[in-house]
Formats: sequence, structure tokens, C-alpha cells
Amino acid sequence: MQFKEYTTIQASSAQSSVTITLNRPEALNALSTQVVEDLEDLLGVLEAAFRHDAGGEARGVVIIGSGEKAFAAGADIREMTAMTPDQAWEYSTRMQSLTLRLESLPVPVIAAVNGFALGGGCELALACDFIYATESASFGQPEVSLGLVPGFGGSVRLQQRVGPSQARELLFTGRRIRADQAHRLGLVNAVFTDREALLAAARKTIAEIAGHSPAAVAAVKATVGRVEGRSTADGLAIEADSFRQAFTTADMREGTRAFLTKEKPAFSGN
Repeated sequence: MQFKEYTTIQASSAQSSVTITLNRPEALNALSTQVVEDLEDLLGVLEAAFRHDAGGEARGVVIIGSGEKAFAAGADIREMTAMTPDQAWEYSTRMQSLTLRLESLPVPVIAAVNGFALGGGCELALACDFIYATESASFGQPEVSLGLVPGFGGSVRLQQRVGPSQARELLFTGRRIRADQAHRLGLVNAVFTDREALLAAARKTIAEIAGHSPAAVAAVKATVGRVEGRSTADGLAIEADSFRQAFTTADMREGTRAFLTKEKPAFSGN
């Protein structure tokens, strides 16, 4: 997969994963309006590629920050100080739309957090399917210390990850937590020694997922998203419908055939 050059991000594809690097190290990769614009454009490319099976071998996305200090230190405060309330609303809703598009990609998205993931940076990570982190990573929603509230999904997704009471404590205090505590809370899936090990692990996980049916992985991701927050009965009904739909796919026929004949399946993604 080929990508154009962007001002604030870098995109590359190797084997089974696409790597998106937030590239404003001088500003700790803060999420300026230009970052949002660049990510919107790139997501359009990825959505089209995965929709038309033009992603080549790519079967997942890894998001990481450039440098050693930050994944993303949050929204761009210098820009925000000059915003009117209406401009702030537009900034918030654009970023929220971007996070929803990330969640809707039919492939897994892993946030590889190296350094700070604060405010909008934490919210971007929360929009990914799961989070890996380095030992030096830290997380937080410090908006209250600036007279603000989360604007990119933190008040919604943080409590989905760690539960309402833990989320309220973090949101009300603006407290920053290290990777080991984030791991204990369930915010982070795994912790690694350094950036190199972090990126290697994220890509290895994408490669593992790539060995399975693309159609099934996409359906599981969609199903998990649809059942979240539903009652048990409603969730089970959605799951049963997804299970039924799987029986219409070529991948299901190929996977079950290969299992019975003890062969390696050749999934088409259909």
C-alpha cells in the first residue's frame, strides 16, 4: 500500500500492518487541527483500501508517536486558546468523528503508546481496539486542570475500559497514571521495555490476526462494537445474527473445510 506525504503524520505499510506515526515531536505530537486533517485524509485512504480489498497483505493498523517522549500529549492548547465556543465544538466533533471512523475500520487497530498519552492523546488511544505501552508511558485526562472537559470521547470510552468509578476518579482528579497502573486497571493490554519492543509486539499481534479469516475478524470487531452497552438479551440477539451471517461467507466454508481435512485454510476475505 502506498501513501502520500503528510505534514504531521507518517504512514507506511510492511507485511501485515500499516503503521501510522504521529509526527510532531517538537510539540509532543499534540493533536492540532492539521493532525486531524491529515488523519482524516489517511483514514479515507484506508477505508477505501480495506473496503475494496486493496490493502495488499495489510490486515491491521498500529498507531505510534514519533520520538521517545510522547504518543500524543493531547489537544493543541495554543490553538485552543484562540477558539470561539463554536470553533471548539467543531474541533471536538471532527475529532470524535475521526475516532468513530477508527472504530469502524474492519481491521484491528492497536495504539502503541510510548511516553505521554494525555487528554486527546489518551482519547485517541481509547478509540483503538486495544493499547500496548512502554514501561515509561503514562495516561491521563487532565482537562479539569485547564478548566476544560474531555472533548474527544474520554468521558465515554474511559469508563467503558476501566469502569465508571475508576473513570470518574481519573476524570475528576486529572491524575496521571503510569503504564503499570494502567495495566492493572485494564486500560492497557501489555507493557514492554522500550519503543522497539513495543512496535515489534504490536506488529506481531497484527501478523497473528492476519492468519485468520479477514471476514470473520471484521465481523467479530463489528459485533463487539454493536453489543457494547446493550442488555444481555439484546447482545445475544446481535451475536446470533452475526453468527448466522458468517454462514453466508466463503471464508466460513474454507475454514471448516480446511479444519476437517487438516489443511491450512486459504481465506479470501469474502
